[in-house]
Amino acid sequence: MEDFFIAAYLFMLAAFTGYEVISRVPVILHTPLMSGSNFIHGVVLVGAMVALGQADTLTEKTIGFIAVLLGAANAAGGYVVTERMLAMFKNEKKGN
Repeated sequence: MEDFFIAAYLFMLAAFTGYEVISRVPVILHTPLMSGSNFIHGVVLVGAMVALGQADTLTEKTIGFIAVLLGAANAAGGYVVTERMLAMFKNEKKGN
């Protein structure tokens, strides 16, 4: 039971810290900053897959599956945002 409270405390601390850090980033820098951190999303996804691979109980497997699903969506979304951001700076030549 003590492990649960430690894990819950760490989760709440990480959520609060993440919210505070992201909320202080100016809007103009948010997209480049997030798209530049796609490698972090990959690390999160690998960690979620490792956790899912070592899960024993149904609860652990469910949480691990949700973590892999959200990590994959986060990584894919980061690449989509990067692609859209780069498309804004491409020169379009119009042919007549």
